[in-house]
Amino acid sequence: MQDKITKLFKAIADPTRRDIFHALVIATSALSITQISSQFDISRQGITKHIKTLEEAGLVHINTHGRERFCNANAKPLKEVSKWVEFYSQFWDNSLQDLENYLNNSKDV
Repeated sequence: MQDKITKLFKAIADPTRRDIFHALVIATSALSITQISSQFDISRQGITKHIKTLEEAGLVHINTHGRERFCNANAKPLKEVSKWVEFYSQFWDNSLQDLENYLNNSKDV
């Protein structure tokens, strides 16, 4: 079983999935899979597979009303990606600061 962060990275790695997620985020209400499919030059089946990946990562919630399925975006899981990136950003900031300090101190020697 993949961990949460792996599922998130898998979901946002694909440009089509990012575009689908973006369309859902900016939508003022839930969008049906048919509405989402109409925005892309991909089969409905292909869109459904992308949405499933987004759903598995927790980025999309799907509700069924009758025969139609409606999708809502959930951006909260992206905080996990943000935390992951922030850790490495802080690591590199600290490493570069240490290098700068070392270089500044070696000038004095």
